[in-house]
Amino acid sequence: MSLSGRVAFVTGASQGIGRACAMKLTTEGATVAVAARNQDKLNELVNEIIATGGKAAAFTLDVTDEEQVKSAIKSAIAQFGKIDVLVNNAGITRDQLVLRMKRADWDSVLQTNLTSAYLCTQQVTSSMLKQRWGRIINITSVFGQMGQAGQANYSASKAGLIGLTMAIARELGSRNITCNAVAPGFIETAMTEALGEEFKQSAAKQIPLGRVGSPADVAAAVAFLASDEASYITGHVLNVNGGLLMG
Repeated sequence: MSLSGRVAFVTGASQGIGRACAMKLTTEGATVAVAARNQDKLNELVNEIIATGGKAAAFTLDVTDEEQVKSAIKSAIAQFGKIDVLVNNAGITRDQLVLRMKRADWDSVLQTNLTSAYLCTQQVTSSMLKQRWGRIINITSVFGQMGQAGQANYSASKAGLIGLTMAIARELGSRNITCNAVAPGFIETAMTEALGEEFKQSAAKQIPLGRVGSPADVAAAVAFLASDEASYITGHVLNVNGGLLMG
């Protein structure tokens, strides 16, 4: 499943799933442009990748800012010559019951989780069209498939990513560019850490495999979809949820 010679751009790469994706893609041979708001964490990640023999560069980026998206992706293409793989991973939560949810919290989640994927995809498409090869991978969520009380904004943004994935897959398929989504279930990250141990134990009881997932579980799925082995898969949502949602 070699990604040797490929260049990947990963958003939200400073921690959690994004960090694991960047590390996994480099172990498969890809050069990785890692993007997030936290420059210090990005620098740590790049140093770790380089120390293990990989190639990477950091790009400070607020994915809700269109001009920053344009600038970061332009800089990455200038440095590496192309972008073969885009992983739209950046995401936030602002949980609240819909009755009490502030418009600002709705807007910020939709902009970060959904609009950013549109912005990044738009900017990498020309590079992919030129070489007639590309992989666009959107990190959605099981809650975009089944909903979650207190997460109307998050669930809507992740469901929107699934629709975006399918539309892009239809638009770009004739040019050998695939677009797929990975839908994690409960994954052990800083975002889920805030939910508390009791909640996580309760969640594990609902999962047929009996455990919450790890960022590495998600990264393995991303690396597969980025590879030539997945060349006949597009518009698909790959569930990485331990069986929490089936069908």
